[in-house]
Amino acid sequence: MTTLAQALRQWAGAEVVKDARMRVALWMAAFVLATALGAQVAVKLPWTPVPMTLQPLFVLLAGAYLGPRAGAGAMAAYVTLGAAGAPVFANGGFGVGWLLGPTGGYLLAAPAAAYVAGFARRATAGWLRAFALFCASVAVLYVGGVGHLILLSGVSPAQVWTMGVVPFLLGDLTKILVALVLVRGVRIRGLGT
Repeated sequence: MTTLAQALRQWAGAEVVKDARMRVALWMAAFVLATALGAQVAVKLPWTPVPMTLQPLFVLLAGAYLGPRAGAGAMAAYVTLGAAGAPVFANGGFGVGWLLGPTGGYLLAAPAAAYVAGFARRATAGWLRAFALFCASVAVLYVGGVGHLILLSGVSPAQVWTMGVVPFLLGDLTKILVALVLVRGVRIRGLGT
């Protein structure tokens, strides 16, 4: 094990806050912040109104580290924060109007996706099970996003599939693999992982 990995494990395992509920609340806030920062890493693609961001990675990690309920709660807090006016969505977007736009379906599906990813939290969840759960979690994001895009655009599901899923498949597979490595490699003491 490298010195950096040992330092990260020690840092992540430090119990500064003794109360378990407070510790979970702080980690939820940390994942809200990480998701907001990940949203700012946005790459616009010319053929779709949906930018490529790091948000799905943090949705997966929130669920996997916090568990289904707290992970979903963190993502619900993120969406609520953005809807209330904090510029936490892609490219500094905010407000209820943003949720009614082309990326709204993905954002609204984030709590459910984190819930699904949360079942990878158990220490007994092996690589294959965690991979399947992360894929299912991203599929939840796609269902929300594509469904919303179909309602907004009025174009065929096949066209929406090419706009709202195909451009993101390789990037999201990469995010799934990164999440797997992080979840299996860095344990956070006090969160049960």
